Amino acid sequence: MTPPDLAPRFRFFADLQVEVGPPQDAGRTPRGQRRLVPITGGSAQGDGWRARVLPGGADFQLIVSDRLAELDARYVLETDGGDFIYVQNHALRSGPAEAMARLAAGQPVDPAEIYFRCCPRFETASPTLGWTAERMFIGSGVRRPEQVLMRFFELL
Repeated sequence: MTPPDLAPRFRFFADLQVEVGPPQDAGRTPRGQRRLVPITGGSAQGDGWRARVLPGGADFQLIVSDRLAELDARYVLETDGGDFIYVQNHALRSGPAEAMARLAAGQPVDPAEIYFRCCPRFETASPTLGWTAERMFIGSGVRRPEQVLMRFFELL
């Protein structure tokens, strides 16, 4: 008999608003189209904490097909308390080819047309936030022309 407490549960961790610059196209490789999207700033807010997204990160993208993109974003948050959190966020973004093309062209797309799910990981030297490296997180996102909105949840 399977114990009833094995079903996954989630707890809100943070909302992020990540500002991005124009994509840099690195060309088609044998694995797909490579793009790099600079991360220029933004903010994060969790339960009892706030942070800013430091400029200098990037989202390394592999456009696998006209319907699927694999994302690998890496950036740093600085909390209001002066702690730093390194974020590496793996994501999948998929949808109808025409919606994905509009998204790639920097045009607004209804979030209901796009599947955008992610698995962020955190590293920090902060004693109060160190627990984040010992947990798994999931999230969902929305791509806007100049920003990415995401909500992260701790997997309990």
